[in-house]
Amino acid sequence: MDTINFGDNNEQVKIVQKYLKIKVDGIFGNQTKNAVKNYQIENGFEPNGIVDSKIWNHMGILTTDISENLDNLKELEIIPSHLPLTEYFFGTKKKEWVFLHHTAGNNNPFSTIINWGKDNRGKIATEFVIGGQNINNVDIKQDGIVVQAFPEGSFAWHLGIGNTDMHKNSVGIELCNFGYLNKGGYFTNDNKWIHKESNKFYNYVGMEVNPEQIVELDETFRDRKFYHKYSNEQIEKLRLLLLFIANRDSIDIRNGLPKLISKKGAFKAFEMCDVNYCERNKGLWSHTNVMKTKSDIFPQKEMVDMLLSL
Repeated sequence: MDTINFGDNNEQVKIVQKYLKIKVDGIFGNQTKNAVKNYQIENGFEPNGIVDSKIWNHMGILTTDISENLDNLKELEIIPSHLPLTEYFFGTKKKEWVFLHHTAGNNNPFSTIINWGKDNRGKIATEFVIGGQNINNVDIKQDGIVVQAFPEGSFAWHLGIGNTDMHKNSVGIELCNFGYLNKGGYFTNDNKWIHKESNKFYNYVGMEVNPEQIVELDETFRDRKFYHKYSNEQIEKLRLLLLFIANRDSIDIRNGLPKLISKKGAFKAFEMCDVNYCERNKGLWSHTNVMKTKSDIFPQKEMVDMLLSL
């Protein structure tokens, strides 16, 4: 649910009004604000009259009906840029899981899809790719662009876990992002350290990263603390895309990783790797949850906050 406040006029206001047993007209006016404040005082919250995620959760009136959250989907534009027919499995598979990835590559989602079509690894792709920020801050035109690589219901390999139902019946989303960063240099493919400048950060191919795009995590994640930042635009478009997929495919995106984060905290949830557990618990997961060697996606605070807001 979105945060609602004085002056709002929508279905979510009606839900709160009905819960508070006041006039249900969908208008967040003085009566609603005062009723919310009284509720907050009675339950130990700051009486600011705002219904945010904490108040929604405390009221216990959230449901798995994702349609309650679709007001902003008009802001989501999905651009088709489909792979050649030989590069994915065409079909009408029922989707029951969503998996989040990052590309470990540049910011252009169209280039990502083109490269999938040209490589010789077979039918490897995700349905969606979300553009990112240029690692040198040279160009941001691709940031937040959502591109579809193949038609709804089709699939390609993206998890690396074999020919399983979860692999075939899951929607994959790639965020254009380089992943982990090294300070002072980088390792080559044969594990040789190339020293550059000690006070700067580099990706795994030796490209310097703009300081504004560096994230230092509170804890190490997959033995790393520094990562290439997911942009605010990427995270917001991912939120809208997840809501779209949840509505399109009837997937409970609050189950899975978001639920595990609430129980165990972000780092333990992202670190958990158990294919069988993910198979039993249909919903939203990260690639890290099925492969220990992967770090996509990593628990950046803004990303975690977004997942918990779904």
